[in-house]
Amino acid sequence: MGSQLYIGTANGVVICIDRFAEGLSMGEFWHSYSNEPVHFRSFGHMVYLMEGLFDYLDFPRRANNVRSFQNEPTAYPKRKDREKVMADHDLLEKHGYLETFIVRVQHRQNNTWQGRITWADKDKTMNFRSIWEMIHLMESAIYENTPLEELPDYGSWVAEAEEENDSEKSE
Repeated sequence: MGSQLYIGTANGVVICIDRFAEGLSMGEFWHSYSNEPVHFRSFGHMVYLMEGLFDYLDFPRRANNVRSFQNEPTAYPKRKDREKVMADHDLLEKHGYLETFIVRVQHRQNNTWQGRITWADKDKTMNFRSIWEMIHLMESAIYENTPLEELPDYGSWVAEAEEENDSEKSE
């Protein structure tokens, strides 16, 4: 099987994770339409900024219209003339201190994304069906070599119910 290290689409993004602490990822992403990185302070912030890029490119097209009660500034101005300023091979040279991913969003349907993500450091590619699944794949790569007891405790519905039952039994 050949290398998965390619951009391959107009909206391909190289995500460089530089720091991951207390459940927050920090880093930058690169795309072909700027010589400067786009810095983010969490996965949520990254998704917001990438959504702005996709709106700017109008690719992939939204399947749903945006609704808002206020006028929010967009991260990117809407323009018809989109000119690449960075070649794909230059994008592929960008790397994060912790991990690097190449994301190719193919569809924006059901208010989420579907596409392919490549873990650049391992040259592994997987499809994702939602933004959440994409983020989960990135987190699992970041935590791949972390001992179980050092993983962050995000809580869960099961753990909450077990704690509640234990406290009721002790009363």
